[in-house]
Amino acid sequence: MEKTFDIVLLLALPASGKSEVRRFLANIEPERLKKEFHIGSNLQLDDFPYVHMMRRIDDELVKLGYIRIFFKAGDRPFQNTKDWGTLIHLLNEDYRDLIKRNVVKADSAGDLLMRRIDKAGEKAGIATRLAGLNKTVRAVVAAALEKEARAMLDEKHAAYPESLEGKTIVIEAARGGPDGSAYPLPAPLGYQYSLGEMDPEILKRAVILYVWVTPEESRRKNTARTNPNDPGSILHHGVPMEVMLNDYGCDDMDYLERNSEVPGTITVTSAGQKFHIPVGRFDNRVDKTSFLRVEKKDWDSGMVAEVTRGIKSATDKLFSLSAGARK
Repeated sequence: MEKTFDIVLLLALPASGKSEVRRFLANIEPERLKKEFHIGSNLQLDDFPYVHMMRRIDDELVKLGYIRIFFKAGDRPFQNTKDWGTLIHLLNEDYRDLIKRNVVKADSAGDLLMRRIDKAGEKAGIATRLAGLNKTVRAVVAAALEKEARAMLDEKHAAYPESLEGKTIVIEAARGGPDGSAYPLPAPLGYQYSLGEMDPEILKRAVILYVWVTPEESRRKNTARTNPNDPGSILHHGVPMEVMLNDYGCDDMDYLERNSEVPGTITVTSAGQKFHIPVGRFDNRVDKTSFLRVEKKDWDSGMVAEVTRGIKSATDKLFSLSAGARK
């Protein structure tokens, strides 16, 4: 059997092409995916749906005459930047549930989601927020979230495989800092902080596939992909421009790689343990991936070949680095 990556952290600025790369990989025949890219059948985790649902909670609170809890406004950044850690702890829980095939029974998926967000926030150093709401208000908000929250929960459970053998868990996230920032980015901004909040069990098994775009290209593609009628979509959601400039005006991946203790990796400390995580770059500074949003039957063969070469180059490097680390 071809050796495949256990976990791929798919990281980049918003609209860089992460979700398009993920879609591309999900449409490769399993044997070819293993042989050419060292990736098994994908099991996919992503923190964007939680960002979307946190905004939904805020919107429902405003409808009821309450102030927002998570964001400064509907189109503005987090009130508390430690919520970057909240998102990581939600992913950590999703990872553990996936490994253990943990099926959670809940009369209200909306209420379950709210409790999970509070718990993850506590782990990130934020006092509980949703638990302090008036009981009636909390119930109204949970009911408003129920349809989307139930779909998220059902999709999560349905994705559990019979076995993890030959599978690759792909975890997608975007992190950054304000435009013009100096490095290193201060916690809780950037990849240095968020990766340091990840479960060590993830980090010891992970490699990083980084989709490389400039912040300017990230903003251009974000505007181009935005469908205001589909704000929860992985492929078509838009990030508000103030957020793009203040949260994603730069990122620290290049800085972390250049200053790592081991070439070709980034150095991360989590729970008192140090990890050197291999990094491979897929250069998408000149857009190679937007065409992947259309139906597969309409994909241009020449563009598919170019994406294939770019991703394969990055994953071959990762495979070489990770194989070296295993020796």
